Amino acid sequence: MNTVLLKSVSFPGLGLNFELNPTMFQIGSLRITWYGFLIAVGMLLAMVFAYWKAPKFGVNRDKLMDAGLGGIVGGIIGARIYFVVFSWDNYKDDLLSIFKTWEGGMAIYGGLIGGLLIGLLVAKLRKIRILPALDLACMGFLIGQSIGRWGNFVNVEAFGGNTNLPWGMTSPSITSYLQEHMSELSALGMDISASNPVHPCFLYESLWCVAGFVLLCLYMKHRRFDGEIFLLYSAWYGLGRFWIEGLRTDSLLIGNLRVSQVLAGLVAVASIILLIVVRSRIRASHDPEYLKPYGQTEAWVEECAEDERKLRERMERKAAKKAGKTVPVADDKAEETEKPADSDAQTEPGETENTEESPETEEKQDATD
Repeated sequence: MNTVLLKSVSFPGLGLNFELNPTMFQIGSLRITWYGFLIAVGMLLAMVFAYWKAPKFGVNRDKLMDAGLGGIVGGIIGARIYFVVFSWDNYKDDLLSIFKTWEGGMAIYGGLIGGLLIGLLVAKLRKIRILPALDLACMGFLIGQSIGRWGNFVNVEAFGGNTNLPWGMTSPSITSYLQEHMSELSALGMDISASNPVHPCFLYESLWCVAGFVLLCLYMKHRRFDGEIFLLYSAWYGLGRFWIEGLRTDSLLIGNLRVSQVLAGLVAVASIILLIVVRSRIRASHDPEYLKPYGQTEAWVEECAEDERKLRERMERKAAKKAGKTVPVADDKAEETEKPADSDAQTEPGETENTEESPETEEKQDATD
């Protein structure tokens, strides 16, 4: 019989207490955790949103789904590798635990890096325009991050230092963690009391991502160039993560440097600089068509029409094949057609066509005779 291990979490200032079970349900040895379920839900909703908005960004929906699936696989692998690399001491004596992702231990920056690398590779192979695809992908990131962070709540992780704010949280597992890492936190300049409430950093990041998603949705119709939404996302998330990471007590470290905080700061600064540079070039061009988003161009309208034509032809060929008929086959590069079924009746070059003589011709021959 499997023992259910509940985790107690309370918010003293709000008078809230929770008994959390990290396992959603279990069938035999198969255990489905809330952590994994919430990440999966976030990914699914991200794909639905991207599929819905793809035409407005000038991206083929079917091709985007291929890149999205590749990005999901890359994101999961990247998130785990990133976490394991910077927490190697926790895994070096038990290598099999590296694969126990359901127990937590996924780094969002590793997920973003892995997802982008594999997603962009598939996008390149499927000949998708990269910048519009990035704009869609980052909106999906915000959806996934805002939902997935609640998996940290169920696992009682991603929390910060002490706070007197009403929403400060506490838990026996938090107290135990802080007592165990007191010296490391002191080296980071954090004065910690293991028994006092701490910042719910998972909640801060979830709400920050929700706010970013809403703001970018409102701005979406005003975007001036492909890749702008991605740069705005990078700046917004980078700034938020830089602040939140400074509060956390479970940061991944290199020496006394918080890896994710440094990376977040660099990403935010680089994104803001790029936004300013590109916007300046657009203003200096005095051309309304300069860097115009592909989804707003005539070229995209023509591409959609061509895709519809090819789809219609494929459907017609399938229908004709079912009915046992021969239909013209159009090549994508040249309009070539099959010979019709009665091609045997056509005259080949150099041959004389034999036809029956008309009655009028016969009368002329009789008169001659």
